Amino acid sequence: MTTDQPGSSIASGLPFVAPCRQLDPRAPFRWLRLGWRDLIRAWRPTLSYGITIVLVSYLVTWLAFQLGSYVLVFAALTGFVFLAPIAAIGLYEISRQVAAGQAPMMIVSLRGIRRVFSNAMVFGLTLLVVFLVWARSVSMISIFLPMENEPAFAELWPYLLVGTVVGAVFAGITFAVSAFSLPMIDDRETDAVTAVVTSVNAVLRNKRAMLNWAAVIGTAVLIGFATAFLLFVIMIPLIAYATWHGYLETIDASAWPKAK
Repeated sequence: MTTDQPGSSIASGLPFVAPCRQLDPRAPFRWLRLGWRDLIRAWRPTLSYGITIVLVSYLVTWLAFQLGSYVLVFAALTGFVFLAPIAAIGLYEISRQVAAGQAPMMIVSLRGIRRVFSNAMVFGLTLLVVFLVWARSVSMISIFLPMENEPAFAELWPYLLVGTVVGAVFAGITFAVSAFSLPMIDDRETDAVTAVVTSVNAVLRNKRAMLNWAAVIGTAVLIGFATAFLLFVIMIPLIAYATWHGYLETIDASAWPKAK
């Protein structure tokens, strides 16, 4: 693999963006195999995280239904794409423990979350802004495509089609921003801006591989929705573990000190 050397230097002497390696388009499938290995080795904390994610998904959906709005239900379900990267931080810590030959422990994972909390919150606020803009756009769609309280499918499908296209645009932005940024924040002593720019740079320089990776993530999310969230128990941890291995293979962050 070759390494690109983009970016200029900043006052600290570090590059503004970490260089990325050129990826084989089939690389994401290799990440999945490595992620599955981590899942098997750390099945106890994996189940704990997975069950928590499923319960939160049910809670958010129930609240949306209680408010009696199809728009809120649709926004809550699709908004999962925006908020899931934050939930994966603890799972990256589990992969770190597995790689170090340690027995994966939830308490160590939680300490890792606390260590990167400030940068993760900056990143989370960025995703929140994107999500709020997306949610507002969904509301605007309902204005131009009004529906009855219990619409027939003929009235519902244009709304779903337009909403899916709009959501895909925002999901693409979120994907580029979050593909490698949170793993880098977790792995190295760096700031959220550098991690985000690094992630976007790597995605743009590896379009074929990252399109495949986006398709894998999208398929996993659809499977989770199709099973009423139940398979999120393993799907979300598997994608998180694979993302960690994808970061290690793609980003050369050796210029930054290891996170302690």
